[in-house]
Amino acid sequence: MTPLTLDAVSMEFANPKESATQALSDISLSIPEGELVSILGPSGCGKTTLLNILAGFLRPTGGAVTLGGQPIRGPGPDRGMVFQQGALFEWMSVRKNVDFGPRMRAIGRSDRNRVTDRLLEQTGLQGFAEKPVYALSGGMQQRVALARCLAGDPQVVLMDEPLGALDALTREKMQGLVLKLWKETGKTVILITHSVEEALLLGERLIVMAPRPGRLYREYRLPFAEAGVDADLRAIKARPDFAAHRDEILSLIWGMEEEIMGRSGVAA
Repeated sequence: MTPLTLDAVSMEFANPKESATQALSDISLSIPEGELVSILGPSGCGKTTLLNILAGFLRPTGGAVTLGGQPIRGPGPDRGMVFQQGALFEWMSVRKNVDFGPRMRAIGRSDRNRVTDRLLEQTGLQGFAEKPVYALSGGMQQRVALARCLAGDPQVVLMDEPLGALDALTREKMQGLVLKLWKETGKTVILITHSVEEALLLGERLIVMAPRPGRLYREYRLPFAEAGVDADLRAIKARPDFAAHRDEILSLIWGMEEEIMGRSGVAA
């Protein structure tokens, strides 16, 4: 097992003209291999900062982050990132985008083709391999981004609002794809989202963060991700226990947002 561990992680951003901003405070968390975790919270709670620390894009100002006992000091192939916008090479074909990482690592063509063909099939892109990325819809581009991330065979897949820009129907289809790929690959997946429903659907474990400074506030162990692998996601959303959790978490988030607005002197 290869756990991802945060031990008393804090993050402070210096500001030469004002007092420093404490973005995260004393976050301790252990995520076992293969777990699907969703992270939710109001704007400004440090969700993306936390993900960037896990990716190695930021070094925390306090505490430590390890993967399999090894400290994370920067980006590495053991962690893959999927952004809200795919960050793809739009002039390249789908195939060349997906196998870009293996090509950069000088993996042989036959092995690259085998991996790429499998991922194109898993993500429903097998009929689009030679299409330029710019010719695809937003949903299809996010499929390419997922496939490209997995082509690097990372231990951990980090997802920063990857479905946020999609229309409702495409987003639901992509949620199903995320669950399918999680189950088929056995990867550890950590997903940031602003959507309570999405966090419930895509989190075996759902973590709610509170802001100012960002910290872990509440944690839920949920059955919906496992159930959603083989079920209609709309049927999952219609379950009474899903609705109860949604209402409880919405109330938490709304309460935090109102507190933030009160602190800022903004009328509700």
